[in-house]
Amino acid sequence: MSDGTRQFPCEQCGAKIQFAPGTDALKCPYCGNQTHIPSSTEGIEEHDFLEAIAENLGNEAETEEVTSVRCGACAALVEPSPSHEAFPCPYCGSSIVARETSQRLLKPAALLPFKIDRHRATELFRGWITKLWFAPNALKKLAQLDGRLQGLYAPYWTYDADTVSTYTGQRGDNYTVTKTRTVTRDGKTVRETYQDTEIRWSSTAGRVSRDFDDMLVVGSNSLPRDLAEELEPWDLQNMVTYADEYLSGFTAERYQIDVASGWKRATERMDDVIRGDVRHDIGGDHQRILTLNTRHSSITFKHVLLPMWICSYRYKEKIYRFLVNARTGEVQGQRPWSWVKISLAALAAAAIAYILYVVFERQ
Repeated sequence: MSDGTRQFPCEQCGAKIQFAPGTDALKCPYCGNQTHIPSSTEGIEEHDFLEAIAENLGNEAETEEVTSVRCGACAALVEPSPSHEAFPCPYCGSSIVARETSQRLLKPAALLPFKIDRHRATELFRGWITKLWFAPNALKKLAQLDGRLQGLYAPYWTYDADTVSTYTGQRGDNYTVTKTRTVTRDGKTVRETYQDTEIRWSSTAGRVSRDFDDMLVVGSNSLPRDLAEELEPWDLQNMVTYADEYLSGFTAERYQIDVASGWKRATERMDDVIRGDVRHDIGGDHQRILTLNTRHSSITFKHVLLPMWICSYRYKEKIYRFLVNARTGEVQGQRPWSWVKISLAALAAAAIAYILYVVFERQ
């Protein structure tokens, strides 16, 4: 993996060239010359999870020494600037001037190259902001500023596993019964019948199995997990073997969540899917899962990098982040609310309701 200082010179003019999103080449911003990046999927290998844990993440061939800088404001761990100058943190916008540190990490096995360029990502970002209801005016102005989006390769783990789950639960089937009740109609007390739906519960038990392929877990503590998961799905079938050239012109974050901690999150996400399988297996109109025991086997993993455009925005001393999936264009973000606008809207609604009430009363 690049240490953040590796640069690729143009073969024609010698200027620094960068990866061109949507292509498989590095492009010179001055003379336009392109350098093709040989892409392959042959080097994308899965690692045995239990062996990796026992060997403390593999041998020397699977790891490398990398340099990183840590943001003093949000603790993001990213590669240093090629020029060694201060640069904005992609997560909070603070200037990173921290000293470089070195650590041994697992090499990325694969990545998804950038497909959406900055111009298109900015359009998507602006469209997302302008559609927000009750957003502060300061946030609306952000949509007019160019250059706020930064290209980032975020660290992820993918996990494969075969699962077998046994469960006990209850199945609920709806049925209709006829009941009577006493009501008052036109000043008279009468008895009437009506249909009511009740649930008949019965005990059940069973077993379900599912094989998981590439369950994603974000390897960053700085990237909001809920936003990262909302960016899914990713076209992981188009991943290519990792090469430094794809990172040219972009920032890459080092993973902070290790493979063992990532596996815990992966099992949580798998459990959500398995519970859906159990409910389907129970059947009926309602389901209760009382016990669920899952056995995982053939567990493998790999470390990958996924591309996104990210922008951070500080509003009233709080940082909000906005993400664009650089493959699909999916936009997700945190947003502040303008309570002034909400209050004015509530007052306007109350005024309209009062006017309608007066009109109907006069009629």
